[in-house]
Amino acid sequence: MLNNATGFKHIYIATGYTDLRKSIDGLAMLISTEFKLNPYDEGSIFLFCGKRNDRIKALVFEGDGFLLMYKRLVDGKYKWPRSGEEVRNITEQQYRWLMEGLAIEQKKAIEKVTPQRI
Repeated sequence: MLNNATGFKHIYIATGYTDLRKSIDGLAMLISTEFKLNPYDEGSIFLFCGKRNDRIKALVFEGDGFLLMYKRLVDGKYKWPRSGEEVRNITEQQYRWLMEGLAIEQKKAIEKVTPQRI
């Protein structure tokens, strides 16, 4: 389920380290107090990673309640950005890269261009 992020308006990742022992209420409090975002925003997914880089938690509000997802990789690690205690809004492409074990900032990614009229 976490391999696909289509349908989300916003994909937020909490850079740095998050204590994955936090429950729904703890993560929602972190979103609202530390990151100044609304955890009740339908269509947004919030991602958190601990120190081990092989497990993540995701929090989604579905209108009638929260959904908390936890994923632990059998083999491999996420390339989680550790730039500090902040939140970043990432694209669906960056999300796919992250779930594939790649960094969200690809140095050699080919960017789409808008064709010019001739």
